[in-house]
Order: sequence, then C-alpha cells, then structure tokens
Amino acid sequence: MSTTADLIKALKKELKAAHMTYADLAQALGMAESSVKRMLARGDMPLSRIDAICRALRLDFADLARRVADSQPLLAELSQEQERAVVADKKLLLMAICVLSQWTLEQITAAYRLSEAEAVKYLAQLDRIGIIELRPLNRYRLKLAKTFRWRPHGPVMEFFREHALLDYFGGGFDGAGEGLMLVHGSIARSLAPALVERLQRVAQDFAQQHLADQRLPEQEREGYTLLLAMRSWEFAAFAQMRRAG
Repeated sequence: MSTTADLIKALKKELKAAHMTYADLAQALGMAESSVKRMLARGDMPLSRIDAICRALRLDFADLARRVADSQPLLAELSQEQERAVVADKKLLLMAICVLSQWTLEQITAAYRLSEAEAVKYLAQLDRIGIIELRPLNRYRLKLAKTFRWRPHGPVMEFFREHALLDYFGGGFDGAGEGLMLVHGSIARSLAPALVERLQRVAQDFAQQHLADQRLPEQEREGYTLLLAMRSWEFAAFAQMRRAG
C-alpha cells in the first residue's frame, strides 16, 4: 500500500512537472500560500486534501496511486512468512508460479481446473502477500525484481526439494530444446563467483525471452523449466570412500 508520505512526494513531482507553483496551488485550493507550503513540508495530510490537489492538477487519484506503486522498489526475495503463505495452499502456489510466468487470468483458467472466481480469489491473496499488485479487470503488476529468487532454504525451495526434484530429474532431457549437463572440476575459489554470475545472466536471459515471446501465438510457444545450480559438493557415496586424514 502507498503511504501518505509517498503520495505527497509524488504530488510534488507532479506539481513540478506541471509548472504549478505553490501560489498557483494555493489559489486553486482557496488557501494561503504559507499554509500550502507548511502542509506539503509536513508530509502528512488527509486523503481528501490529496484528492483536492489531484483535481487542481487534473490528475486522477488512481493514476497517482499507480505511479507511486510503480516507483516502489521491487522485491528480490520474499520473507519466510510470505513464502510460508504461498506453499500453504497448492492452488495458491500454482497461481504464484503462473504470475511469475506473466500468465493472464484467461490463460490460467484455460490451462488448469480453476474457475474464474477461484483464480481471482488467489490473485487477491497474492496481492495481500505482496507478490503482485492487483489492478482493474483482474490484471496485475508483479512486485518482484528480475533478479528475484526463492529463499535458498525457505519454504518454497524446501517444498520443491521434497516434492518436485525427483519428478524433474526423472525426465530423459532428450527432447527438442532439452539438455542435462553434469560437469565436475576443481577451479580457483576466486573464479567461482564469476561463474555463478554468468549462470544468473543465463537465467535472466531466459526470463527476458519469456516476456518477449508473450507476443507470439500460443501454439508457437512451449513451456520449459530452467534449473541452474553450482555448489561445492561430492556425492555422499564417494565421500564415504575417502581416506581418513
């Protein structure tokens, strides 16, 4: 939710963009210029006054609130509580994955056994959790950064480790556009972060391509799941055979 201070900050930007002085605003509001200056400097005023300033600027309050929401920093990670809320209901988790993929409400209800009412209910829950901002006509804006990831040891990743990893790796990875590579090696510790950064760029490229290809007809697109990982690790069965010392 936008705070009053955020709204007032945005109003000041709108006043500047409209080349409206405090004197002009005071005249439009029927107030003394000194009172307007003091009111804006405090950063606190009733919503009725903010609405009056919007009218003076010929700006819709909903547009102002949307601009404030759009300017808020995007989340690179959710809290434990937010993730716990997502995995508490499998249908809500499904909706979360769908909105991360930028699916529309129509695409979701066409693909899954969810009624429109159910889907809207879950979109509202994702809005309350903080993953999306629900907008008119059941459209939404993601509140997650392009670098977003689930918490490494959080509820969502734990859910996928327990319920999805074996299913994922059970595939042959031999279809068109599929592949599985397992590479072992010893490299300088100082180089490992750079390699991880390159993997992150691949993930970002995949996400950006997904967004770009939403313009294509649905029959020209295929759903893929990209899993990238790198860690210092040895198979437990091999570790048991290491010499002591």
